[in-house]
Amino acid sequence: MNVVLWVLQGLLGAAFIGAGLMKATQPKEKLPAAMTWTQRRSAGTIKFIGVMELLGGLGLILPWATDIAPVLTPLAAVGLLVIMLLAVVDHVRAKEYSVIPVNLVLGALALVIAIGRF
Repeated sequence: MNVVLWVLQGLLGAAFIGAGLMKATQPKEKLPAAMTWTQRRSAGTIKFIGVMELLGGLGLILPWATDIAPVLTPLAAVGLLVIMLLAVVDHVRAKEYSVIPVNLVLGALALVIAIGRF
């Protein structure tokens, strides 16, 4: 089970680090057109979400790997789960149903990590 959790932590951590870096460092206008939700949010909100995703991705990996405050790893997973649930709500309100499965899968993986590491 430990190996499975590590694989999930690595994959999910890398995904959120990459997505978070993109949102935190790119101007709103340069974000992919497929991210239609960015048109409904301010640049500051997008950067905030990006920083939270970046920190969450790092939190999935570093605390458990370094054995420094390992309780932060499941807490990071819970935080990312909350972000994904809020994303689902936002996409439902905007009738963007095609992207909801991605949020649900990422949220489910975060939930598995949270349960497995608590």
